[in-house]
Amino acid sequence: MTKQQRYFIGFVNTPLLWLDNPINGLQQFSIAKTQIPFQEKIDKNIRLGKWVERLVSHQLQQDDSIKIIEENIIIYQEKRTIGELDCLLLKHNTPYHVEIVYKFYLYDPTVGTSEIDCWIGPNRKDSLTEKIDKLTTKQLPLLYKNETQSVLKQIGLNVNHILQRVHFKAQLFIPYHLNNHNFKLINPNCIVGYYYTFEEIKTLQNCKFFIPEKLNWLSEVDVQINWLTFSEFKPQLKLLLEQKRSPMVWIKDSKGHTQKCFVVWW
Repeated sequence: MTKQQRYFIGFVNTPLLWLDNPINGLQQFSIAKTQIPFQEKIDKNIRLGKWVERLVSHQLQQDDSIKIIEENIIIYQEKRTIGELDCLLLKHNTPYHVEIVYKFYLYDPTVGTSEIDCWIGPNRKDSLTEKIDKLTTKQLPLLYKNETQSVLKQIGLNVNHILQRVHFKAQLFIPYHLNNHNFKLINPNCIVGYYYTFEEIKTLQNCKFFIPEKLNWLSEVDVQINWLTFSEFKPQLKLLLEQKRSPMVWIKDSKGHTQKCFVVWW
């Protein structure tokens, strides 16, 4: 199986972060699953977010009820870029503007006062709250800017007829030892593993470890890799933590069971 196909399968199997009940007015745009292989050649150096956009595009193209109108539409004010629309499409002849999001969040119960506030990025540099705010105050309102109207007119769309949605997927990680916690707003099926401190990960010294590259965060755990013993893994991990970088780690126990996790510097 190619790396591209691994990314695609991992992406397809990632659930939407929430389902029927909108969060802050944001409604999800669901896409039918497809197992048709992803074979598009993409520059391996592009960032994960751009990979996700291509994977979504591949999915959309397999759905007979959907017609993609335009993707990655850059909006200019004079010569200055003021934003980008991820995707304009027709579903059953109804026009949609869809913003595509794929995130990795860790649950820190010490942050904020609500369930949504507590989901933060592995390095504490971003959060679910910040992303929701950006979607509701910048990315979706971009559709109604005067500069966007001329673009819509060129492709024959009336802004008053366009429905706005997000396609927001996430892999979620909860603290080691957090059990039986009831998450009311997010889709619990998005929870794929735990995160550990350095002291906690030391309790798993009998396991094998691997630190995947960022694009491989999308993938399911690949068992056909060069697993490291804890003594081999420890110096690599310590170097990252000293740089205040929280890596994703794949773990395999003595029985061959695997898990994804993060090890945090904080």
